[in-house]
Amino acid sequence: MLNKLLKFIRQENLLEPGDRVTCAVSGGADSMALLFGLYLLRQKLGITLEAAHFNHRLRGEESERDARFVSDFCRDYQIPLHMGAGNITPGKKGLEAAAREARYGFLESLPGKVATAHTADDNAETVLMHLIRGTGLRGLGGISPVRGSIIRPMLLITRQEVEAFLKEWSIPHVEDGSNESSQFLRNRIRHQMMPLFRQENPRIAEKLSRMALHLRQDSEFLDSQAAGEDLLSVTRLREMPQALRSRVLERYLKSCGVKEPEDVHLEQMEGLIASRNPSAWATFPGGVTIERRYDALMVKKADDPLPETILPCPGTVEIPGFRAICEPAAEIRNGTDTFTVIPQGSIRIHSRREGDVLRLPGGSKSLRKLFIDRKIPAAVRKGIPVVSDDRGILGVYSIGVDSSRAANALPAVTIRFEKR
Repeated sequence: MLNKLLKFIRQENLLEPGDRVTCAVSGGADSMALLFGLYLLRQKLGITLEAAHFNHRLRGEESERDARFVSDFCRDYQIPLHMGAGNITPGKKGLEAAAREARYGFLESLPGKVATAHTADDNAETVLMHLIRGTGLRGLGGISPVRGSIIRPMLLITRQEVEAFLKEWSIPHVEDGSNESSQFLRNRIRHQMMPLFRQENPRIAEKLSRMALHLRQDSEFLDSQAAGEDLLSVTRLREMPQALRSRVLERYLKSCGVKEPEDVHLEQMEGLIASRNPSAWATFPGGVTIERRYDALMVKKADDPLPETILPCPGTVEIPGFRAICEPAAEIRNGTDTFTVIPQGSIRIHSRREGDVLRLPGGSKSLRKLFIDRKIPAAVRKGIPVVSDDRGILGVYSIGVDSSRAANALPAVTIRFEKR
């Protein structure tokens, strides 16, 4: 095990002479093997070795026992020890995630590099967890050898090798009772699935961990290529290989304020790029609206209300984003951007007003409710033209004509909108 540990550290450039390294120690077999392995290699590596233990206080006396065990071991070997503790409260992602967040918060506060004892088995279990929940190339990459100040030197070392190493050097460890609980998915994979895989390949943990490391390298390369790409145009995005385009779109969504883009959000972006509508838009978490304006994608800011504008008939007026045209009707034609009506008094164009109601074949509904039902983003609602006269609403752009005001015969006028 010691040779594999040293080889992986050098292969991945995890440590350099002069580094201050703190080993995260729970007291379990894996972390005790890492602590003692680094202790034996400290002079060859030229590092200063320390240890850290975080007491989650989740297992009563057993948690206190672990803290005492780690403290006694470090004292015997004169290894400086950092102790942390916390009262863990389950969050939205559950108890296990809350405990992990508290533990890493403590570890990342420590100076220098922090080594954690994730093994090939841990990496294999992580890959299988991601597969079960659904994942992409990044998830298949499993556990990263380096994340900020955290390093994982044991990703190619199996639990079997850990146990043999501890036995060879007579190094004690403690058992965590929660590792046997079937409450956690990782434990079910560890105790039920992995034994079946080992029947087919006794080295399955190491094989899966190596595969994960190779896939992580591929993913990191694609990410680096995406980092050099700007969203030049929809045309450029269409030309990109899918693997690269997905990463460029994910990076763009994050820059726009979408914190954790998911597959459904990338599909929305793909829809904008593929759409034949040069003025399409899509909404995302956090109130973000992204619109396509012909060959460009951009974050759409909330529109200002349209200034109330008189539309002469016949005549043409320019309003923000549109050209409105009124002319004698040659035929009765109604759609989302065209209304054939018989107006009374002045024709006005404006934004939605509180209390505005539109009558459709299925009945009357407030414009506010119609906009929500039709999933029209809040950011664009103020910029949607509403056409009215002295009697009330004639029609609403993107929705249609008021059915009670639609002309049944000529003469009438046609009001239509052209996007600018």
